[in-house]
Amino acid sequence: MYGTRALLDGISLGVSEGDRIGVVGRNGDGKTTLIRMLAKLEDADTGRVTHSGGLRMGVLTQHDSLDSTATVRHEVIRDLADHEWAGNAKIRDVLTGLFGGLDLPGFPQGLDTVIGPLSGGERRRIALAKLLIDEQDLIVLDEPTNHLDVEGIAWLARHLQTRRSALVCVTHDRWFLDQVCTRMWDVQRGDVHEYEGGYSDYVFARAERERIAATEEVKRQNLVRKELAWLRRGAPARTSKPRFRVEAANELIKDVPPPRDTSELMKFASSRLGRTVFDLEDVSVQAGPKTLLKHVTWHLGPGDRIGLVGVNGAGKTSLLRAMAEAARTEGETQPAAGRVVVGKTVKLAYLSQEVGELDPNLRVLEAVQRVRERVDLGKGREMTAGQLCETFGFNKEKQWTPVGDLSGGERRRLQLLRLLMDEPNVLFLDEPTNDLDIETLNQLEDVLDGWPGSMIVISHDRFFVERTTDRVFALLGDKTLRMLPRGIDEYLERRAGMEEAAAASAPAAVQKPAPEKSAADQRAAKKELQKVERQLDKISERESKLHTQIADNATDFEKVAKLDAELRELAGEREELELRWLELAEDA
Repeated sequence: MYGTRALLDGISLGVSEGDRIGVVGRNGDGKTTLIRMLAKLEDADTGRVTHSGGLRMGVLTQHDSLDSTATVRHEVIRDLADHEWAGNAKIRDVLTGLFGGLDLPGFPQGLDTVIGPLSGGERRRIALAKLLIDEQDLIVLDEPTNHLDVEGIAWLARHLQTRRSALVCVTHDRWFLDQVCTRMWDVQRGDVHEYEGGYSDYVFARAERERIAATEEVKRQNLVRKELAWLRRGAPARTSKPRFRVEAANELIKDVPPPRDTSELMKFASSRLGRTVFDLEDVSVQAGPKTLLKHVTWHLGPGDRIGLVGVNGAGKTSLLRAMAEAARTEGETQPAAGRVVVGKTVKLAYLSQEVGELDPNLRVLEAVQRVRERVDLGKGREMTAGQLCETFGFNKEKQWTPVGDLSGGERRRLQLLRLLMDEPNVLFLDEPTNDLDIETLNQLEDVLDGWPGSMIVISHDRFFVERTTDRVFALLGDKTLRMLPRGIDEYLERRAGMEEAAAASAPAAVQKPAPEKSAADQRAAKKELQKVERQLDKISERESKLHTQIADNATDFEKVAKLDAELRELAGEREELELRWLELAEDA
């Protein structure tokens, strides 16, 4: 019980050897309370929690219990001599996976760094490393992917897949749930519903259960069906072993259109924004004395939906800040070198990682109405401030809650909807998924599906990036910005290749550096690279239209044959352009 509200009521659950359980549900419904009771960190008001004798359990909570006066070595490695821990493959794997190397690059004194001055994200990685190095029968993790980048999350998923420990995990990272979990617990209104399989299976099973039960939550059911449609139509199988029934899933989504009508949104965005949104010409970005990006030439056009990924510290946030500052000052403030050209009609909304302060005495609805009473979300969708609040999980009662009484996740939601109420035509979203539960993420994705404007998303949540954007660009730590035709999978492959190359060259003799390309050659390569990217976009649009025409003329075999021939011709063109793109990417 919390106050007069029962978070969980009459729950009977069990964790068996080898179970891998993901816990999902809305913020405030009791996910963290459930796993804290499971770990015996909190007592239940009634009932009992039983552990088998000699159970070895490791728990990662949202607040660590590290000794601030100790060093990383003392907390993680303990009293092991260097030759002992360095000879342990498991310890080496954990340190490399979570910190990027055995010498802990990024920590001032490596393993001998004192924990006290470190950031919350660094402390969390230390706590996770300390837990994973030990042997356990059961691991309980509360938001383990927070503060990890895309590579760190991919490593953690692989690591947990190979462990024999049972696992119970609360996370909003849907890709991670699909990779790691084989069962799901859905915490809803005091009850817990169990599902077999990972996140994809859970989405299907929940949609099926709600359809059969004919629940009155029509909006939420439609969102679940829409997300399932995207899962089934996206890159073949979000999991390596799709376990849900394909025929039943296809039947469930047969009337669900694709999440976005890209062509229509591009037309609408062009009418609102014109031809120029942001043009970066030979731009260099610095953070203090450090140069993060060098000679970047890039074009953000009307309706472009871009995912931006990269290693921590590569300059993702700094790049957005430089563009936002140029927009705020109407081009007067420019980066260290080069020029950012901003379209005259650009109206930018920038969601930063920090939650901006609001008057704590304002009610939620008042805080939204201070921005605007009604909002046009595109495609004829108009909402009042109250309706948008409900879309983002603030029911009528919650809308009259003082801002000062909101949780961190609720403040993040309020920050997002205040931005959308201002009717921007360009969105910069820096880690928008922080502190949001999965249902709120579904609602946000649904709003963004019909939003007609240009958008850049920085996120370590690869599911969100793939779901809301059309192209992925990466900062690989080499001061360049590159488009990745195959998205985040290609990013992880490139990063792995860079690390292997660095490891292979480390013991080798110093080689003569390759001659640098002239600035003129680099500019020419970048211009051609942009031209190739535009051609690839046009081919994608044409292919999409051809698929629609083939479906519409399925009984006209002569026309279908002609359309199919054109489709094959376009596939050949795409292959040639992608090869040319890869060549240019090396020179740019």
